Amino acid sequence: MTDRKETDSEERARLRAASRLAAVQALYQMDLSGRGAKAVAEEFLEVRFREEGAERPIVEADEDLFSDILSGVVATQAEIDDAVKGALAKGWTLPRLDATVRAILRCGAYELMKRPDVPARVVIDQYVDVAHAFFEGPEPGFVNAALDTCARKVRGDEMKAK
Repeated sequence: MTDRKETDSEERARLRAASRLAAVQALYQMDLSGRGAKAVAEEFLEVRFREEGAERPIVEADEDLFSDILSGVVATQAEIDDAVKGALAKGWTLPRLDATVRAILRCGAYELMKRPDVPARVVIDQYVDVAHAFFEGPEPGFVNAALDTCARKVRGDEMKAK
């Protein structure tokens, strides 16, 4: 096995993937604990992403992306939730969803709606990967279907072009 150096593009992708995972974890924590976004964001930025005296962060992440997703979901939650509800199959509601799935869908919908700089397929793939980090059952497929539906509604032209 060789020690191949990570390219700049690979590093950026790895840091962005870690940011998405952390944003989902932060939303989940807020949902279950009732703590506010500011307190949870500070905990992630000051504690989870850093360890005093350590040479490297505990978790390397794109902190700007993490902050954007977390604050963006909170600031536009009603709009995000409407988009997620519209992407769910008949009979499904947000409260019926597992808290982790709900956090994944909210983050994914935020990026689809508010981050046109990130291709829709990348957003979907990234959040399906996050779902796989938490679930071994049907949840990743559920996330894929819901985010694909959301993407077709908010980025129809982009989704048709692919």
